[in-house]
Amino acid sequence: MSDLHIRCATSSDIDAVLRFWREAAEGTSISDDHEGVARLLARDPEALLIAERDGSALLAAAEERFLGLGGRRGDAMVLDRNERAQHAWRAAGYAPQPQWSRWVKHLGD
Repeated sequence: MSDLHIRCATSSDIDAVLRFWREAAEGTSISDDHEGVARLLARDPEALLIAERDGSALLAAAEERFLGLGGRRGDAMVLDRNERAQHAWRAAGYAPQPQWSRWVKHLGD
């Protein structure tokens, strides 16, 4: 079994990342397209982490990065019907906030 390798995404990873998001997240949002992810990487090349092998170390690495940037809270958007994802996030120490609802407004194209 190979070691887990975590690295920053590059532009060559964008299509694979989008495919993964569509499957794992049961869809994507309006900014989750090739151009949107490319803009993210151009602005902050360390913003998107890639795990080369399955495991929870990716979430720990992301949390460490947030802390290093001054972050104090992690968020996960999980569909109400996605019980498997809810279980995974709960196991990682996250909890739902029933007093919050997500409000969105699509800006531009």
